[in-house]
Amino acid sequence: MTMNTRPIPSTQEVLPVVGCGTWIGFDQRPGTEEYKRLPGVLDALFAAGGKVIDSSPMYGRSEETTGELLASSKQRENKAFLATKVWTSGRDAGIAQMEQSFARLRTQRMDLMQVHNLVDWKTHLATLRGWKEKGRVRYIGITHYTASAYDEVEAVLRAEKLDFLQINYSIDAREAEQRLLPLAAERGVAVIVNMPFGGGGLLRRLRDKPLPAWAPEIGCASWAQVLLKFVLSHPAVTCTIPGTSRAEHMADNAAAGAGSFPDAAFWRSNARSVGL
Repeated sequence: MTMNTRPIPSTQEVLPVVGCGTWIGFDQRPGTEEYKRLPGVLDALFAAGGKVIDSSPMYGRSEETTGELLASSKQRENKAFLATKVWTSGRDAGIAQMEQSFARLRTQRMDLMQVHNLVDWKTHLATLRGWKEKGRVRYIGITHYTASAYDEVEAVLRAEKLDFLQINYSIDAREAEQRLLPLAAERGVAVIVNMPFGGGGLLRRLRDKPLPAWAPEIGCASWAQVLLKFVLSHPAVTCTIPGTSRAEHMADNAAAGAGSFPDAAFWRSNARSVGL
């Protein structure tokens, strides 16, 4: 089945709904067994119709690894939507860090540059708006990964014109449903969901439990697919980026992006039945 796509509200460009996060998994050095597995991850992403690859300078070697893999596969121009972040304070430091990300990812134009965890966001958004006008970045946004920051995230969303919000959201961490996801939809902001597995802990707790009887009814053959289907069931969500360093997990994750997505009433009835 073909992976679903959803539009970026600011342009109506469509994105496949499942991408790949690079935290931890892509922080690998050439020659290691872990590094040798990574080309298969990107192959599985692209084969399933995915394209969003998200990284950050705080993810160790992940940006550099991603750039190397895309260069060797020659699939950057046609298939990858590259997203990374700026994570420092000060205008000059931000520019230097972002230039380094361009070099590490081996690209002249970034699809999406995000202010990571709102660090010095006013300064960096000013720089990024200039870069967007010049065509160096296509989209700009902000990120966070913890509910304790949601008040500030909300204030920035209300005050600034953004293309993207990247935020944590999962079946056991639903605070974003209360204000942020509706506000993003209202403001015409695309939403990338990080931590759809609750940072991995949720998936670890579930993996030895049998799948619920209703899982096949919604096209799910694994717990990962159930958790991703939940995230993608929210109409404000544009894309989710589960991280992995294994091709088989990437293929399994990507499969959750195909078919239909249950509505909120389905999850209210059935998630409780399995203790979620």
